[in-house]
Amino acid sequence: MADHVNRAAEVARKTNETDIKLAFAIDGTGSAKIETDVPFLNHMLDLFAKHGQFDLTVEARGDVDIDDHHTVEDIGICLGQTIREALGDKRGIKRYASVFVPMDEALAQVIIDVSNRPHFEYRAQYPSSQVGSFSTELVHEFLWKLALEARITLHVIVHYGVNTHHMIEAVFKALGRALDEATSIDPRVQGVPSTKGVL
Repeated sequence: MADHVNRAAEVARKTNETDIKLAFAIDGTGSAKIETDVPFLNHMLDLFAKHGQFDLTVEARGDVDIDDHHTVEDIGICLGQTIREALGDKRGIKRYASVFVPMDEALAQVIIDVSNRPHFEYRAQYPSSQVGSFSTELVHEFLWKLALEARITLHVIVHYGVNTHHMIEAVFKALGRALDEATSIDPRVQGVPSTKGVL
């Protein structure tokens, strides 16, 4: 259910593997209340909301006794769905953004086109396959499902880094800042920023 005046949406998703309630507001203050069974993802979502100035609430329980995969994937799905709903007809938005974010020795870049054409490109090689108990391959899973459900073109490049935590943190900070810029209203934009007339 979306509120296009406030550019906010919420979703509830319950399966045999996960139970998720998620609320997202584009024009927020960076307020995050994240409660999931995946502590590292909690940290990354908090950074995403803070640096994107979004309001984000996530309550998620999943079959983490198996692994974190289903929970991370389904949160990506839910977040993507609320982003798409909150954007409404996309009237007046900037549409594009490219943001570099350093995190100490690491540098990540996120490029977004709010295109209504879901596409994901990912260039990242992490020194470690785990950060604590979190599998780094789940970063790909989360971002791909987010791009698919939000119907955005998303390119993520980790240019370099030594510390895997820093590299992933730079990605989520850049994601927040890029999505904030791409979804921001530009008063010069009349209608939808596309020669097609729709996005």
